[in-house]
Amino acid sequence: MASSEENNTLFPIFIFSLLALPLVPYTIFQLYYLATKKARISKCQCSVCLQSGKYHKSIFRRISNFSTYSNLTLLMLWVIMVLLAYHIKSSSHEVEIFEPFSILGLEHGATDSEIKKAYRRLSIQYHPDKNPDPEAHNYFVEYISKAYQALTDPISRENFEKYGHPDGRQGLQMGIALPQFLLNIDGTSGAVNLLGIVGICIILPLVMAVMYLSRSSKYTGNYVLKHTLSAYFYLMKPALAPSKVMDVFIKAAEYMEIPVRRSDGEPLQRLFVLVRSELNLDLKNIKQEQAKFWKQHPALVKTELLVQAQLTRESGCLTPSLQRDFRRILEVAPRLLEELMKMAVLQRPPHGHGWLRPAIGVVELSQCIIQAVPLSARKPAGGSVEGIAPFLQLPHFSEAVLKKLARKKIRTFEDLRDLTQQERFDLLTKTASFTPSQSQDVETVLETLPSITFDIKCETEGEEAIQEGDIVTMRGWVTLNRTNHKTRSLPHCPNYPFHKEENFWLLLADPTSNSVWISQKVSFMDESAALIAAPKVVRESKEWAGASPKELNLAVKEAVDKVRSGSRLVIGRFLAPEEGTYNLTLFCLSDSWLGCDTKMSLKLKVLKRTKAGTRGGGAVVEDGGGAEDGGEDEEVEEDELYDDDESEYSEDEADVQHHDNDNDNDNDNDNDNDGDDNEKED
Repeated sequence: MASSEENNTLFPIFIFSLLALPLVPYTIFQLYYLATKKARISKCQCSVCLQSGKYHKSIFRRISNFSTYSNLTLLMLWVIMVLLAYHIKSSSHEVEIFEPFSILGLEHGATDSEIKKAYRRLSIQYHPDKNPDPEAHNYFVEYISKAYQALTDPISRENFEKYGHPDGRQGLQMGIALPQFLLNIDGTSGAVNLLGIVGICIILPLVMAVMYLSRSSKYTGNYVLKHTLSAYFYLMKPALAPSKVMDVFIKAAEYMEIPVRRSDGEPLQRLFVLVRSELNLDLKNIKQEQAKFWKQHPALVKTELLVQAQLTRESGCLTPSLQRDFRRILEVAPRLLEELMKMAVLQRPPHGHGWLRPAIGVVELSQCIIQAVPLSARKPAGGSVEGIAPFLQLPHFSEAVLKKLARKKIRTFEDLRDLTQQERFDLLTKTASFTPSQSQDVETVLETLPSITFDIKCETEGEEAIQEGDIVTMRGWVTLNRTNHKTRSLPHCPNYPFHKEENFWLLLADPTSNSVWISQKVSFMDESAALIAAPKVVRESKEWAGASPKELNLAVKEAVDKVRSGSRLVIGRFLAPEEGTYNLTLFCLSDSWLGCDTKMSLKLKVLKRTKAGTRGGGAVVEDGGGAEDGGEDEEVEEDELYDDDESEYSEDEADVQHHDNDNDNDNDNDNDNDGDDNEKED
């Protein structure tokens, strides 16, 4: 066994190696991610976003952004590694080679008389009788005597020439990579060491595991409490109107945990007066409605008022304590809205479809929270089905500005976007009294607005027609275009104080039955993941179809080019319903922008399954509501206007009931015709 000195050196080397193996690759990955993140994502450069301080990187903001648990842990581990490296370097020593000539101060080839003379000279200096120093005695015995013996004694000289040491072959020294106090196990110290080993190696990991599991068992993968999902699932209804989505959203368990202080009463009363018009209170019984509102759970009252403060941009009147609660509510809002959206489109029996009406309401609420626009602004006004909400997301726009623009027949958001840049500049500067810099801010935001196009088709793989019970695959590309030609860009949202990446929800739905057949979240921010997934799916599809290697490589290359140009591959599957023609609608809804949603008509024709299981006829999927023949070209209708007064996507219940009555009448007529045919056969 090696000496204690050597063990003390080996243990730091062992710990250093354990730290370096995972730490170095992880650090390289993090540095690469940070270096490429700035190049991937562009931020809004309008003066409103810059003045909001959202992207202002002061020294305090840099420190706060860096001071996360993962970053501080990473820094601490690197400090430990540096200290270990310094300790290893200072405590390690080089292996000394035994050189008798250099020990005696002679050159190689010295005579015996010179050797004896040098030995006598060193003996006078280091011999124990002449020098009482213990180190001198040790040096004389270990080095001077052995060097003299190696050069004068025949056997020692032979050992030195063969093995490099006068004592002959030296044994291999091995050390144990443990600290010295663990090796000195005797009596009480042994028991203490044993308890320390058990505590550090067994008890501490178990305690940490229990703490982690007890905490993680409360949350989902999206860091949302499971109690929140239970509440959302229970409160979600198929006929939930968009105006009622707020009542479900604020019942999250995260918001119920926000403390309600006595000092919050008066500021909340003042805030209530400012946002009262947005609370859907009955003005005829305003006193009763107000009393009913304040009788709710205090956490619900506080959450709804703070959310309305964001929608109406009245957060400036909040106290510092309410400002902290306000930021906490907004920070978790995107995650909660995403889970609420999943509850809306969750497949439910008997047909395995989600609900369209509440899904539309969740997206509308998300858009209003991110852009700080009141829900009442979405009501149709001035000939615009979308209302004035899309205008209010633009910098420097207000209701007074919109009244001025209405005189120039700019009543819809599309009217403003369809103008040329010079026409918009003249309109804003002359009519709305904007300065050139303010007009440039508006132009910057309009260049960032996304525009979505589809290339989608539904088919049964390997078959030409769709029959009852088939697994229908919706496959295609969703392409994002901007005027500034930047695919990965953060939305303009100066009133939302946190980093927000834009996402889109793709819904294949039947508006007449309020059902969502396919739902998928689409993101254009992570190009690397899309570059891996899309070519893989295309390759598997082509290989299954029996394509040649040349066709396979060409298809993969085309998929890569599409992803890099701003397209994403979407795939969804659903079970073909009963025989008939279904007028479906494909929605692509933004969770961050107002007035940028797109929809497309999709006609699905399903044939009746024959008894023998053979396929006949020409069941096809057609785009466009007016196409009747399966051989006609596909027609895409994008950006259609919506007819509902309460929501730009929701259908009126009377229309749905009227459609159901028409379907019942059609079914009765079909049954009568079937009965007549049976009588003729008899």
